[in-house]
Amino acid sequence: MSREPLVGGLPVEEVTLWHRVRRYAVPRWMIEDATETRLAGDWRSACAVAGVDVVLDPARIGKGHGAAVRDAVSDDLAHLVPDLLRWHLPRALAAGTMLAPRRVVLLARHGGGSRRLRTAAQPAYLAVRTPGAWDAPQRLVLDFLAADDPALQPAHLVDDWTGARHLWDARRTPELRTWCGGGAGRLPFFHADGTPLAIRELPDTDPGSADPAAREEWIAVLQARGDLVGAFAAAGVEIDPAALPLDAGWGPAQPAAAIGKLPLDLPRTVREVRRLLAAGAGDRFRIPGAYRGDVLLEPAGPGPHAALRARAEGPYRTSQLSTVPGIVWRRLPDLQLVRTGRLAPQELHPLVAAALFPASGPGRGPAGPPAVLEPVRVRCGGEWHLVGFRDGRLHIPHSAREQQREQALLAFGGAVCGCYAVQRAWVSGRGRLPRALRPLRREAFERARHGDRPGIDALLAAGLDAEVRDPETGLRLRDVLGRLGAEAG
Repeated sequence: MSREPLVGGLPVEEVTLWHRVRRYAVPRWMIEDATETRLAGDWRSACAVAGVDVVLDPARIGKGHGAAVRDAVSDDLAHLVPDLLRWHLPRALAAGTMLAPRRVVLLARHGGGSRRLRTAAQPAYLAVRTPGAWDAPQRLVLDFLAADDPALQPAHLVDDWTGARHLWDARRTPELRTWCGGGAGRLPFFHADGTPLAIRELPDTDPGSADPAAREEWIAVLQARGDLVGAFAAAGVEIDPAALPLDAGWGPAQPAAAIGKLPLDLPRTVREVRRLLAAGAGDRFRIPGAYRGDVLLEPAGPGPHAALRARAEGPYRTSQLSTVPGIVWRRLPDLQLVRTGRLAPQELHPLVAAALFPASGPGRGPAGPPAVLEPVRVRCGGEWHLVGFRDGRLHIPHSAREQQREQALLAFGGAVCGCYAVQRAWVSGRGRLPRALRPLRREAFERARHGDRPGIDALLAAGLDAEVRDPETGLRLRDVLGRLGAEAG
């Protein structure tokens, strides 16, 4: 796999992490079971299957906000796809595959006055809250929050998805294709049949506006070339690369460099900012770049059709401004995973696959755990031995007497090698495992981190040794099984 990022793609290290997120964070059984209960009209059970704790009460909403708001919220709940919501939620990629902690995601706005007219009535929101820490159980909380609720502070931890219902509302999921720049013809970076474009097929000159997908590709080509002024101009945004240097935390940095490091989906970001301006949701919008500094987007002149202006600001100086959610301004990982061949369209969430790649057939969701755990070859004493799983144990082809002798050698400070070293690394979490066993250990503990008890049970049924130890936490798989049962309850 190339270490060079794709034009219009994410950083390579992020692609690897997103591949793991898609494999483990929303397993196929969760999608299937939640879909079955949702289509049967039981949204509460669908939430339970998808690890969403419901703390709102429609009856109480009616008493506090009126029957019209209660009925509108009940209608939203009937069409909520909790497994799809979990699929799209932001991740703390610096900590692996876990959900970004302490986030509040606003799903739907109810009641209140007009944003544009700034009327006094306060709205309330159907919202979901992520866990309080990255290593906490990966359960979500579905709530109904007034605009002045303390949970909506600090503002930079609140993501407004009220204009992106296709991320969670079953009635709107086909809109994901248009949101990603696709029309009746094709998606950017893909042929009409859903196969990825080769790099040589991307435009080398401005294709004009006749082919919107090619136009978006051209903007990404300019970004990849480092021509940020040209890329922003093609997206309808003015940018001044000669602005004063910023203190980005590690010494002076040019604003253009700070902006250029972000995996910006410029066309989608511009569409969203224009929508927010038209809705009266603010007049300046922030794209957070962490230590690199922020990007600010604002109208360059009066009127609804004025060009936008972009400028860079120092890190964390503009957190009080309205923030463009990462799901909007960042490139969609699902498209990148399909472009690189890491996932087939059918392995995406079925509703995502249906929206983005309708010609590829029905989506099945992520692959499950392996049904058969194949033995691996280990060099041991000048010979090749097969080490495998049987009856829930990692078996090595050595007698009990031979193993006792190796244990005694180890107790006296000797070094173990071959099959014995593999066995010790497996149960201690220290030392090197054979290349073929490392993904299996990762599979087990990634599923454990995401509360995938059915996935763990399938691995155990295939013979997995529950004594395997996580090198990151020091816990045995057996130690986490009780916790998974408690979380499920």
